[in-house]
Amino acid sequence: MHPQEQFCQNNDCPARGQIGKGNIRIHSRKDERYQCDVCKCTFTKTKGTLLYGLKKDQAEVIKVVTLLAYGCPIPAIVAAFGLDVRTIRSWLLKAGQHCRGVHKHFLAQKAVDLQQVQADEIKVKTQSGSVWMALAMMVSTRLWLAGAVSPKRDKALIRDLAARIRSVALCRNLLLAVDGLKSYVQAFQKAFRTPLPTGKRGRPKMIAWQSILIVQVIKQKRDGQFSIQRRITQGSERIVEQILQITQGGGVINTAYIERLNATFRQRLAVLARRTRNLARKPETLQASMYLLGCVYNFCTFHKSLRLPLYVGERGRKWVKRTPALAVGWADHRWSVLELLCFKVPPTPWQPPRRRGRPSKEMIRLVNQWCS
Repeated sequence: MHPQEQFCQNNDCPARGQIGKGNIRIHSRKDERYQCDVCKCTFTKTKGTLLYGLKKDQAEVIKVVTLLAYGCPIPAIVAAFGLDVRTIRSWLLKAGQHCRGVHKHFLAQKAVDLQQVQADEIKVKTQSGSVWMALAMMVSTRLWLAGAVSPKRDKALIRDLAARIRSVALCRNLLLAVDGLKSYVQAFQKAFRTPLPTGKRGRPKMIAWQSILIVQVIKQKRDGQFSIQRRITQGSERIVEQILQITQGGGVINTAYIERLNATFRQRLAVLARRTRNLARKPETLQASMYLLGCVYNFCTFHKSLRLPLYVGERGRKWVKRTPALAVGWADHRWSVLELLCFKVPPTPWQPPRRRGRPSKEMIRLVNQWCS
């Protein structure tokens, strides 16, 4: 047990989310419990992870979730492990919720120079109809950026996806490559704007980013003839060619990278296959599976196109494998599925309550100690 690696998760504690401050000590080695010296609350080692509150063996839970993340059908897991279907689905929902928090935590760390982002949608069959899943990825690092699920392929779905991309993007030259859906252009133009404060009452004026480039790849099939039209909707052709050279080594405008990511998702999630009898039951299950697959893809899967040559001596060379999270700087090694599911997302830093009058000496001491 390592108390210096733990943090208090009590939302009312001034020391919440603080690591290495000396406020955490071992409360019980037998039960693997810690205690915070500030709020005197105790918590288990698995608090804030997927394993919290589960009575099954840890190794069995990790194996089942790993099989789910790599496309193993639930009936096969039931036959192999002898578990109840409801138990496996509850683990899937809990793993998806945990991975959603992990993904949101790393997206909020700092803005990224995305350079080129590709987005696309997948139609998913359910028992009550069809829903749409929109995905976006960063081309240079193959990082899965965001995903959204909606009953319809409408403006609300595309705006949700555009807002998620905007939350992590730096104000740099950014190429957005999409298909021929008209909603993308309007959604990106509205999302990539910055309010200009004027000091007056009312809504501030929104200033559009001048460095946003939008390209579309329109595919059509008529009378057995397949045609592809590449269109620059916003931006100059010269800058588009520069970004294509930086992010993909040249070539033409395309959406090939997001289509490969779609293929990976279709391979690992049976409900995404084009012709399948495995239908999704609830959108919540689909969203949980999306975050589980996305995080395993980002943190736990080596991508062949991201490997770097390491030269040893004059003639020797060795390839260094990397994951998308390694390429973008979110991790320093390839995570195992156990590390992903046991990663604890720290809560937001404590802020002193707003009160009228002069703060007390105790409040001043807490602010100086935990908010500095």
